[in-house]
Amino acid sequence: DLPGASDPISIARFDGSKIIAFERKAYDEYVFATGPLVASADTDARDSMNNQVFEFKTKQTLEGARTRLVYLLPAGRSPLEALRGYEQNLAAMGAQKRFECAAESCGGDASVNSRGGGGWQSMVMKLWPGSRVVPDDFSNAFCAHDVSVLDQRFASFEIAGKAFVQVHAFLGQDSGYCKAFDNRVIAVVDVLEVKAREDKMVTLSASELSTAITSTGRVAIYGILFDTGSSVIKLESKASLEQIAALLTQNAALKLHVVGHTDNQGSLESNFALSKARAGAISSALSAQYGIAAARLSANGVSSLAPVASNSDDAGRAKNRRVELVPF
Repeated sequence: DLPGASDPISIARFDGSKIIAFERKAYDEYVFATGPLVASADTDARDSMNNQVFEFKTKQTLEGARTRLVYLLPAGRSPLEALRGYEQNLAAMGAQKRFECAAESCGGDASVNSRGGGGWQSMVMKLWPGSRVVPDDFSNAFCAHDVSVLDQRFASFEIAGKAFVQVHAFLGQDSGYCKAFDNRVIAVVDVLEVKAREDKMVTLSASELSTAITSTGRVAIYGILFDTGSSVIKLESKASLEQIAALLTQNAALKLHVVGHTDNQGSLESNFALSKARAGAISSALSAQYGIAAARLSANGVSSLAPVASNSDDAGRAKNRRVELVPF
């Protein structure tokens, strides 16, 4: 097995298989497929690799503790055998199958792995696109995401109140660098455990906000939270709002641009609207709830145009989703 990798929440592995790629996140977004891929209503929509965009006909977008494992099975096994083995194990744990598909019935391009351009998006691309999976070049994990896909089998399962599991098994095909994976089954097991998010947000005090503004001309705020695509401020944001209000109360001449920033998920135009709406919601809350004069606040949004980290992974995108306070 890959060092540090382990099987998740008592889900058994196929006998003789090895973990060749592994990722665990304490809290992450999870797309749970309950239907096949269908072409986007916008037939001109393309991803960053110029593939025609496909979407799951039905799906759930969930959040929780996520574990993703990629297994290489022993020679001589089939994707169907692998899938049925996981199905049996999950049924014994009380799981209910929500969706199953095979080969072309899954929709999109049934032969393309995480990478590929100029065609249709595939099942693998929608669940784990190449931009999100960045293994070391020519490693076992690289090969698992690079070989062509044959005889894909996919199923999603729900263990009520506990977890959601997706299993994607396929036969690898390669005659080049990854030929050792040729005609071998690769099984990707993706698990979301239903868990509450740990509160890891650090609230800057009014004095710390003032110090940052004085030294750098701005300060980034990460403690004001919104649901994905929403401009409604979550209740967990109260402590940060209180400190911003205290900063303005203690500095009666201070006026602030409240500037919303997003990551690069979604269109530039929609993120302009979202970032400005979030800034507006913060300004309105400061006026309505804390008595800050509206004339001292200016709400602005800059979409994803001013990143402070790469948008290629979750950690970078989280840093880019922020609000900044800039004096005027």
